[in-house]
Order: sequence, then C-alpha cells, then structure tokens
Amino acid sequence: MKTTADLPIAVTATDRASMERQLDEAVAAAMTQAMHEGRQGILVTQHDNISFTVDLSDAVPFGLTREHQEW
Repeated sequence: MKTTADLPIAVTATDRASMERQLDEAVAAAMTQAMHEGRQGILVTQHDNISFTVDLSDAVPFGLTREHQEW
C-alpha cells in the first residue's frame, strides 16, 4: 500500500470549480505526506492563472500551508 504522494503535484484547471477541487485534493495528499514525515510544511505555488504546483517545503514550518505567486 502506498502511503505517500508523488510530489510535487501539478494542477492545471480550466474553470474555478475544477481548480478548487484539484487544489483541495493536492493539498490533502501533501498533508498526508507532511504528517508522515513531520518536518515540512506545504507550499502552493501559482505559476499563472491556471497552473499551480503543490509540494512540501523546508521554507514552510511543519503544520502550515503557504501560497506563493511565481509570476
């Protein structure tokens, strides 16, 4: 049984509802891995209007989720 997500998770959406659903799912998967490892927070990076990545980051304290715009 696989217990960790393949990170980073890329999210590309064409509409708001799809974007929110995919981001929620990606953050939940990253949170599961973060809880398993217990040392990194979650970083959601927005690359443009429709593409994001969700990953664990040493720059984010464990237990927190931060957003970053890279554009």
